[in-house]
Formats: sequence, C-alpha cells, structure tokens
Amino acid sequence: MTENNTEEFQTNYLEHHQIVPILVGLMSGMFLAALDQTIVATSIRTIGDELNGLSVQAWVTTAYLITSTITTPLYGKLSDIFGRKPLFIWAISLFVIGSALSGAATSMYQLAGFRAVQGLGAGGLFTMALAIIGDIVPPRERARYQGYFMAVFGTSSVLGPVVGGFFAGQASILGVSGWRWVFLINVPIGAIALYLVNRTLHIPGFQKVDHRIDWLGALFGSIAIVPLLIVAERASEWGVTSGKSLTAYAITIVGVALFLMVEFRIGDEALIPMRLFKDKTFALLTVVGVVTGAGMFGGLAVLPLYLQIVGGATPTEAGLQLLPLTLGIMSGSVIAGQTISKVGRYKWFLVAGTTIVTISLAWMTQIKFDTSYASIAFMALAFGLGLGFLMQPTVIAVQNAVHPRDMGVATSSVTLFRQLGATMGTGIFLSMLFSNLSKNVQTRFEAAVQTPEYQTALLDPANAETVAKFETLQSSGSSAFDDSSWINTANEILVRPILQGFTDSTTLVVGTGAAIVSIGIALTLLVPNNELKHRERGAVVTE
Repeated sequence: MTENNTEEFQTNYLEHHQIVPILVGLMSGMFLAALDQTIVATSIRTIGDELNGLSVQAWVTTAYLITSTITTPLYGKLSDIFGRKPLFIWAISLFVIGSALSGAATSMYQLAGFRAVQGLGAGGLFTMALAIIGDIVPPRERARYQGYFMAVFGTSSVLGPVVGGFFAGQASILGVSGWRWVFLINVPIGAIALYLVNRTLHIPGFQKVDHRIDWLGALFGSIAIVPLLIVAERASEWGVTSGKSLTAYAITIVGVALFLMVEFRIGDEALIPMRLFKDKTFALLTVVGVVTGAGMFGGLAVLPLYLQIVGGATPTEAGLQLLPLTLGIMSGSVIAGQTISKVGRYKWFLVAGTTIVTISLAWMTQIKFDTSYASIAFMALAFGLGLGFLMQPTVIAVQNAVHPRDMGVATSSVTLFRQLGATMGTGIFLSMLFSNLSKNVQTRFEAAVQTPEYQTALLDPANAETVAKFETLQSSGSSAFDDSSWINTANEILVRPILQGFTDSTTLVVGTGAAIVSIGIALTLLVPNNELKHRERGAVVTE
C-alpha cells in the first residue's frame, strides 16, 4: 500500500476509550461462534449414537463448513456496501435460527441441513469482528485488541468441550434430550449478543464503498467448492477414482474456470479481487491458510473421538481432557500478541506456528491404544501453542498489507481460504479415519485371534453379544460404528483389536495432517517481514 493511497482513503482510528464499548459487542458475537466450534466436538459421538449415524458425522461438520465458507467473502463485500453492523446482526440472527432448528433434528442428515443454516450465519461472525477491528484500530495496535478476542476464544474453548460433554452426558434436561442443548444453548446466548451489538456497536465515520455484488462469483465459487467437499466426505463409500468422484472433479474444474473468468472480468468488483494476489504477503498467506486449516481440523476432528472411543472417556471427561489444547492456544496468542505489539514484526511467529503444529501432529503419530493421558496432554498443549502463534499474525499481516478500502474483502478472503482448508481437511480426514478403520481392525484381529487368551474370550458365552457386534463390524465396515456406545462396556480382550485399529486410523490422519502443514513452513519463510503500520499521518481519530 503506497503512501498516496493511504492519503486518498482516510482511516477512522479510534481512541482506547471509544474502542472498548465496541469490543463488548464484537466479543459477544465471537463468543457465539467460538463456543459452537468446540461444544459440538465432544458431543458428536453421543449425537451420532442416538441418531444412528456416527460414521456419517462428517456431513454434520462439512455442511456447516461449506455454507460458512461460501458466505464468508460475501459478508466482506456486503459489509463494504451496507456497513459492518447490519451484516453482523444478520449473521447472528441466522446463526440463532440454525441453532434452534438443529436442536429439533431427528436424523443426522436433517441435522446436517440445519447446521448448514447455522453456517450461513457463522460465515460472518469472525469476519465481521476482525474487519471492524481493522476499521478502527491501526495495525501496530491490533494485536493488543485481538488479544481480547483470543481471551474470548480461549474461554469458549474451555467452556465448549465441558458444556458439550455435560449436555451429551445427560439423558434429558427440562424434558429435552441432553445433546439437543448443545445447539439450543445458542438461542439465549444469541439473544444477548444481539442486544449488546445493537447497544454498543457504533462505528462513527464508516466509509461505505459503492460496490456491485458479485453474485456470479459466489455461484461459480460454490460450484467449484461443493462437489470437491462432497467427494471428500463420501470418499470411503465411492472411492477417489470412481465414476461419481470423477464427475465431481470435472464439475469442480469447470466451476474454478468459470469463477476465475468472472473474477478477472469484474476486476475490483469481484468477490475476491484478483489484484490482491499481486501482493506477496496476501498471496502466500492465503495458501498458508488452506494448508494449516486442513491440518488443524485434522487434529481437532480426531482427538475427541480417540479420547472417547479408545480412551473410554465420557463426553464431559473428553472435554476436560482437551483443556491443555485450549491452554496452548491462549498462551500462544498472548505471547504472539504482546510481542508483535512491541516489536512491530510478525513473520517469525508464522514460521514458529507452522513448525510447532507440524511437529506436534507428527508427535501424535506415536500414540498407541494404551498411551497415557499425560503424554497426549503434552501433545495437545504443543499443538495449541502452534495454533496460537498462527491465529493472530495471519490476519494482522494481511490487513497490514492491503489498502483500507479493501479491509472487508481482504479479511473475509483470508478467513475464506482458512475455512476452505478446514472444510476439505475435515471431510477428507474423517473419511480417511473411517475408510481405513475396518481394514486396520481386521489386521489387528487376525493377529489377536491367534492367541489362546483371545480364543478363550471368543468362546465364553458371557461375551456372545460382543462377538456378534464384532462380526457385524467385520462384515459392515465403518457403518458398524454408527453406534459405538457398546465398545466401552464390552470385554476388554475382545475389543482390543478395535481400539488398536481405531488408533492406527487416528495416527494415519494426524501423520497426513503433519505432512500437509509442513508445506506451510516453507511458505511462511517466504513471507516479507514487513513492519506493522502506526497511525498514519493523515488518519482521522474520530471523537
């Protein structure tokens, strides 16, 4: 961004006493989104068991991520036209409606549809909060205020698994199945968030930009993304080279070609203006967002399942066992934010973040079915620390690199690519987990059945029900995991091959995640180590 361009577009940076009331509204909306990301993770097994569809749980997560991913750039563009506050209110409202519907779902596929409605709102919650901070706080000071966001994120990360596990562990609350409160809790929280945003979120002097809405870009972008994500979710059933998969790939290629054609033709009015990629920082960090998003959600998706299925933890216990991950994220964010504010540089936190995430995921490949929780806690702590180092600097670096008039679209774009990686990673990794499960269990079973101990357990009439379940798993593959509640109460000797096979699938997922995130190390080394801007000479401080 040149000095002349800065002078042509006055910024409306506020003083601290003006920023604090706005932060209250922003943090309420961000709390809503952050809580939902973690509250579902520890309850999804219980939900899948009750709705008889654990092996298709990827649809529930992927549907949410698809709609939140697609709408993210639209929120950025629309907020440049109509203002941040109306779009933020709209996002919260859609999220609350989707939550209420999800709480009434009667099947996993219906739940996936309602989660898609939630995603339509979620696409704007993080984006709007980050863009508003970009509007009112200069780059050098953003790390300080985004630290408040990280505190909210960390708090919700602590509360989410615990609250989600508590709800999932209750047969009913107020006459409603306990797991349904995982979604219904968002309704009162959302109502409070709407009240706070209406009351506190006032951005004086916000300069609207007269943009056209790139509906064709949104349409072709959806055509490019959705088929690929469906293949990722259905890979274990279809096969990556099946006719259905090849058809989906072809649709994706056509969608990408049409999207790029439209975006280049529209120019500055594009959903994602192609000129932004001329900036080295923006271009590199969009790719970093994809690979780290994929790897991050690979770990986040399988850890809760491992702790419950292999570790035998209840949903509530699994939530508490993930606290080291949360502590790592909060610690990394605080360290990164404070240091960046002082030195005005961000590059080495990006490098350190991708490196630590890669190493921690590689470390997780050493997990066994009987690995102690203490070891897993240290792995989760390191994983969280790396994520904390990455979360703030990525957004700050991109906002620092672009012109103020592109704040909305740039913030939404970097969020989009991270979400795209997360969506693809979740679908691919969960499919990888379950598609390899029956093969790994069979391998472990063939070794175990040769032992006298296992033969004795097989012939024991007291274990007849467990033997029948095991035979179903062998014949039906991962679909036998649609209800996994029987595993933790079954004969320990008989189910050991299942636990070992599930662990083998888990380590395959985190190992693949490590390989993907390692690409980000090389890319972050190429990011320019630019100094963050102070308040520009021509900036307007609104009273």
